[in-house]
Amino acid sequence: MTRTVLESKTKTVIIGFDEPFTVIGERINPTGRKKLAAELEMGNFETVLKDALEQVACGATVLDINSGAVFTNMMAQDPRYADNNFVEPPLMKALIEMVQGVVDVPLCIDSSVPGALEAGLMACEGRPLLNSVTGEEERLELVLPLVKKYNVPVVAISNDDTGISQDPDVRFAVAKKIVERAADFGIPAHDIVVDPLVMPIGAMSTAGQQVFALVRRLREELGVNTTCGASNISFGLPQRHGVNAAFLPMAISAGMTSAIMNPVRQVEMEAIRAANMLMNHDPNGGEWIKFSKILEAVEGGLSFAEASAAATSAAGGRRGGRRGRA
Repeated sequence: MTRTVLESKTKTVIIGFDEPFTVIGERINPTGRKKLAAELEMGNFETVLKDALEQVACGATVLDINSGAVFTNMMAQDPRYADNNFVEPPLMKALIEMVQGVVDVPLCIDSSVPGALEAGLMACEGRPLLNSVTGEEERLELVLPLVKKYNVPVVAISNDDTGISQDPDVRFAVAKKIVERAADFGIPAHDIVVDPLVMPIGAMSTAGQQVFALVRRLREELGVNTTCGASNISFGLPQRHGVNAAFLPMAISAGMTSAIMNPVRQVEMEAIRAANMLMNHDPNGGEWIKFSKILEAVEGGLSFAEASAAATSAAGGRRGGRRGRA
């Protein structure tokens, strides 16, 4: 069975066909979050630390760290700040150091800037997931050497120099190309986590059917793990969380093994916990029973984040003394 191993200083997470679904927390991302970007520009990491702790308490076993901030005020004072190649590497290093100081889960280093990816790899303890490589020739030549050099797994996004195809056969072909090019660098298929690109169901009525079929094909023909931006499926729709919560168990049933998502949303996490049990990835329903205590606390008046934090605290805090499974 394909197993993609991620590690922090003390914990191991395995993305795999026979493993519980891996939730990769998405919230440490200044793109589209003006308040967070403004805080980072001032050197304020308060929200980052809060997001890190909250996401892990709510069930994320990996945290995505995205350094794509736009520092508007600094840009006006120094034109170098208009260049992401200048801004992102030191910011990525600082974000990773801050997050590693408060949580002990593996990280996913997320940037379009190769220098920021390498800065993150140098700062990271353990074995992070690199996010990402595409089928674009320039990106393959820049990112795959980093993957090989640092011996880390990588997210492979199924677009290439022609853009994002609406044809799932083309997206499969791009994924296959990336797996083959990675092999040329000595990178095994089990260290490639393919993002088949989930299209919005509001714009393409077959988007769900497409991705389920594509995930099955990626698993059966290429033997790779898969991931996605889970909320893409509901983009532009009202009451999005219900759509996401229906999509995730269906994707899990089709073979998807991870998703980059917001774990602070109760309805989505409830769907994932139940799906893990139904897929026999939660022996004897032990994790579901623990999770049910959190749901009972929510019924008693706590928010999902508050109830999850209380459960984490009761279980013994954030760190263990030995390497363990997250």
